[in-house]
Amino acid sequence: MYLSRLALDPRDRDARRDLADVHRMHRTVMSAFPQVAEPGRARAELEVLYRLDVDPRTGRIVLLVQSRTRPDWDHLPEGYLADAAGPWDNPATKSVAVAMGALREGQTLRFRLRANPTKKVDTKSGPDGRRRHGRRVDLRTEPQQLEWLARRAEQAGFSLLPVHPGSGVPAVRVSSGEKLLGQDRQDRRLTLVGVLFEGLLQIADPDRFRRALKAGIGPGKAFGCGLMSVAPHRSYA
Repeated sequence: MYLSRLALDPRDRDARRDLADVHRMHRTVMSAFPQVAEPGRARAELEVLYRLDVDPRTGRIVLLVQSRTRPDWDHLPEGYLADAAGPWDNPATKSVAVAMGALREGQTLRFRLRANPTKKVDTKSGPDGRRRHGRRVDLRTEPQQLEWLARRAEQAGFSLLPVHPGSGVPAVRVSSGEKLLGQDRQDRRLTLVGVLFEGLLQIADPDRFRRALKAGIGPGKAFGCGLMSVAPHRSYA
């Protein structure tokens, strides 16, 4: 697995267009990877996930991209990336295979995840007896969003740590949902809500957790949701 870090220049026209349209950003990200037999499954097959962040130290807009194969960012338009600053090359790509392999049961980690918490409605069987796929609706309240995350955590082999032992209140900060907008080649508009979760987790099943990190968490993975970043948690108590 590889993790790329790209600082974007919002003054650049192409970068601004991508930042305003998740379909365009998806196409730009995927253009760094080789074609596959089934183009519609390229993102899932290559395990590509991305997330847009703002670097708290510099204020720069940062694009993080995780992938199974090493990307080639040489195709990006001139001016798309900000000038390199500090210790980072821009773009910078590194292998995270060793870190993935070192994950262990009971380990406590800090995490950051932009996700699209939703639920399906209208899934009842139709007149023909077939069960409908239904449609996704966004979960708007913080309790609903935290409940969604807790369910996903159980499926993904980790648990959310409480603020205090036995409190039942997860040590997770939830940032207000950001509308992610896009328009595809058929002029169909897309709107989904990206919610930022930041907090503490504990690994229960390292294998399931690794699979979840690679595959992404929740829907909207092609549009900047699902990438969970983790880092060691050091307690100073």
